[in-house]
Amino acid sequence: MDKSKEKSSARMSSSIAGILALVWMCVIFAFSAQTKEESGAVSEGFSYRIVNTTGKLFHLNIDDERVREIANSIERFVRKGAHMTEYAILAILLYLWLKRWQMSRVRTAGVAAALAIFYACSDEFHQLFVAGRAGKVNDVLIDSAGAILGLALFLFIDQLLRKAR
Repeated sequence: MDKSKEKSSARMSSSIAGILALVWMCVIFAFSAQTKEESGAVSEGFSYRIVNTTGKLFHLNIDDERVREIANSIERFVRKGAHMTEYAILAILLYLWLKRWQMSRVRTAGVAAALAIFYACSDEFHQLFVAGRAGKVNDVLIDSAGAILGLALFLFIDQLLRKAR
C-alpha cells in the first residue's frame, strides 16, 4: 500500500474510532440516566446470570435460592467491574481517535486517559440529577482506574504485536 492510501486508511480508522467513542459516551450516559432501581435490577440480573451459568457449566447443582445469595454477594463487584470496563473501552477508543494528530504514544495515551477521566467526572455530576443516584468521588476513581488499566493493557498488547511483526 502506498503512503497516501496508508494515511487515508489511518484517517478513516481514526474517524471511525472517534464516532464509536461518541456512541460509547452516549451508552455510558444512558446507563447513568437509569434510576437506582433500574440500574440495580440490571446489575442484579447480570450477577444472577453469571452465577447460574457458572453453576450449570460446572455441574454444581446449586439451587435457585443459593444462586441468588451468591449473585447478591458479587453484585457490587460486578457493577464496579462494569464501570471499569466501560471506561477502559472509552479510553481505548479515544486513544485510537487521537492517533490522527501524530503525537507520541505516551502523550496520546495521556490525553486519552485525561479525556476519559474528565468524562467520568461529568458522568458523576450528571448522576446528581438522577433519582436515587449520587455523584461519588469513589466512582470517579474506579472509572479512572478502568481507563488507565484498560489503556495500559491495550498499549502492552499493541507493543507485543508490533514486535511480533
